[in-house]
Amino acid sequence: MPVFDYTALDPAGKQVAGTLAANGRSALIAQIALQGLHLVSVDERRDAPQVRARARVGQAGVSRASVDAFTRQLASLLTAAVPLSRALRILSREASRPAARSQWAAIHDDVVGGTALADALAKWPRSFPPVYVAMVRAGETGGFLEVVLEQVADFRSWEQGLKGKVKAALVYPLVLAVLATAVLTFLLTFFIPRFSAIFAEFGGALPWLTRAIVAASHAVTHYGLVMVLAAVLTVLALRRLIASDAGRRLAERALLGSPMLGSVVARFALVRFCRMLGTLLAGGVALVPALRVAREAIGNQTLADTITRAVEDVQRGESLARSLATSKMLFPAAVVEMVTVAEESGRLDKELLRIATAYNAELDRQLGMLVALVEPALLFIMAAVVGTVVIGMLLPVFMLQELIR
Repeated sequence: MPVFDYTALDPAGKQVAGTLAANGRSALIAQIALQGLHLVSVDERRDAPQVRARARVGQAGVSRASVDAFTRQLASLLTAAVPLSRALRILSREASRPAARSQWAAIHDDVVGGTALADALAKWPRSFPPVYVAMVRAGETGGFLEVVLEQVADFRSWEQGLKGKVKAALVYPLVLAVLATAVLTFLLTFFIPRFSAIFAEFGGALPWLTRAIVAASHAVTHYGLVMVLAAVLTVLALRRLIASDAGRRLAERALLGSPMLGSVVARFALVRFCRMLGTLLAGGVALVPALRVAREAIGNQTLADTITRAVEDVQRGESLARSLATSKMLFPAAVVEMVTVAEESGRLDKELLRIATAYNAELDRQLGMLVALVEPALLFIMAAVVGTVVIGMLLPVFMLQELIR
């Protein structure tokens, strides 16, 4: 049973502190009320084994679809004037999966105990990312939580659709890469060793290309497991490097500096930023808090740093357009000009959403062009590699008479 530290006031107004075990915050509140006390604050002990077990269940089993359904249903219930605590209780009771039911119940208990909804959601970072929590916090502060939740649901749906397009575009190039690797592995491990045995019978000096291919085949055949292990360790080391702040920024700068991929990454960040900022401004969030939340939606720390500087400029009294103009990679001149006009006309939220829609279409075209270039490039590389191997193994046949002598 969870253990809580609480502070309360007795009927005389004297502060009382203590510790109680209860099945949840609502049960704790009932126990304190029976004692004639008025609860001031409560804090659940995080070392309680039940809390750790509940956190493990929630973190491991709640899917994105469950979180999206939770968001839309909570927005609908709040729009229908259902109190927040009652809406959370309904959702926890109606959840189809045990993990979701447990997590929604924990959030309900936290909210009933006096915790803000954003703080309750922040305890489950795998289900509710920082940008989600930041939007909910902005909605709670501004008094339009149901509007923000609806916008969060729409944004997550749009984001999921965009990611789906990217994944679908990468399927065929990935299949080609796997096929090329399989063909090359077959040639190096099965085809070439048999030719090598034939060439060994003739003796003589083989062409340098043939010797290089035979050496590569020998290395793969005899040290294949070592090479695979080295590749796995390299991937793990790179992942660990990218997990660090410095490594992540290094990888992001390399990605942004690549010829076509950098433009796609920058456009993706622009679309996410404009859609998020426009959504927040349309919901009534002030510009500076909205900029801070939208910065989290970019997904690229290198580009997000430019928004940090823009937030500081806006706080000093600069216009948003002039602040964004310092990052030419993320905000092209055309975008800055449109933001300038929108600020002057007082329709910044609508213009940002329109920019997001327009550049989303451009992003689709860029992805299509990138895939259209990647597919023939991979086919060319695969044909070149396989052709080089075949030519290298046939060269000694053309020189057969000289080898026999």
